[in-house]
Amino acid sequence: MPSVSFLLKEPSATKPTPIFAFLSFDGQRVKISLGLSVLPKQWLKSEQRAQVRGYPDNGTLNDALDLAEAQLIKCYGSYRTKGQLPDAESLRAAVTPVPIEKVAQAAAMSFWEHLDEWVSQKKAAGLLNTARTYATAARHLREFASAQRYGVDFDTITSRFGEQFTAYLVGPAHLTDNTVSKILTRVKLFMKWAASRGLHTNTFYPKLTWSRREPDVMTLTADELHHLATLPLPAGGYLDNARGLFVLSCYTGLRYSDLVSIRAEHVRGTSLRLVMHKTKDMVTVPLRPEAAALVERMVSGELRPVANQVLNRFLKELGQRAELAVPVEVVRYRGGRRESETLAKWQRLTCHTGRRTFATLALEQGLRPELVMKITGHKSWASFKRYVNITADVVSKEFHRVYGSAS
Repeated sequence: MPSVSFLLKEPSATKPTPIFAFLSFDGQRVKISLGLSVLPKQWLKSEQRAQVRGYPDNGTLNDALDLAEAQLIKCYGSYRTKGQLPDAESLRAAVTPVPIEKVAQAAAMSFWEHLDEWVSQKKAAGLLNTARTYATAARHLREFASAQRYGVDFDTITSRFGEQFTAYLVGPAHLTDNTVSKILTRVKLFMKWAASRGLHTNTFYPKLTWSRREPDVMTLTADELHHLATLPLPAGGYLDNARGLFVLSCYTGLRYSDLVSIRAEHVRGTSLRLVMHKTKDMVTVPLRPEAAALVERMVSGELRPVANQVLNRFLKELGQRAELAVPVEVVRYRGGRRESETLAKWQRLTCHTGRRTFATLALEQGLRPELVMKITGHKSWASFKRYVNITADVVSKEFHRVYGSAS
């Protein structure tokens, strides 16, 4: 597989310096000039992108780098499928901006082609989870257009579109209100991306909305986590491996994508220091002794990364073996109507339960909210509180500890 990296010409310069792209493929490494530059102090070396926080104009530069990466990968692919390899001149031509006169003469790309390009840029940038959610929204949009015979285009994203699309998502597609809200958010992100490239002048799309309900948060109690962590299992087996990954998430609050990316260079004494995949923020995660031991197993290769969906399946099997059978009510809203079902706790166990469990238990055990948010990378209480599940029993115990019992 080809890979693209971006390096600065003069990393120590005090003024903007050129950014070069390097395409590595089939034992070759080709250097390509992009005509882009950045102030070195605004360059995130580990991410190979410009820092956006504090420098919002760098967002456009990062978009240009994403586009260049996608263009180079596409150029390589077009040659490789013909049994050829691109030369340096072809690669440079692939990333050379086309004069606006030539763009006007070229055949215009369709709405759907631009939509595919949007998804591909995220894939090329290595944001696979983001690309997957974008692709899902694109799939629902295509299926709606086909099923309802609606001519989806930049200028047909209107109030009529909003009414028909949401009715389709809730009805034939049978999606929950929260999922509908997420899909509309991604449609708006695409339209904003397209508008920034001069592809349309539609002003209605920001008004696309759908009411969402915050889902109930399921977490493990301290006793359940201890029981799971000490459950006898064959050493080195797939369930033991899944447990190690999950318990480490419960001890650190890391998302799956960050958890499986832990490497030796992230270990700083009794802490982990890494850049979170989702937000690109640097976080420092203190390690309790049990977590440090699991990180050591991770770095040595004893704990093996597992695909997210596979890990979730293993965790349900693990939870069932641990007899995590407390009944949990699952409430969903579809078109504003409440639907509920009761499941055993193990049936709802996923990798993300670990992050929520960390936040909840850390608060229950006395860690200040602002410290927990610093570890998890949350910037606002509104987003953080969705991860917290302080039970009524814990509230009662803490209240009586402070004020005493009436008995």
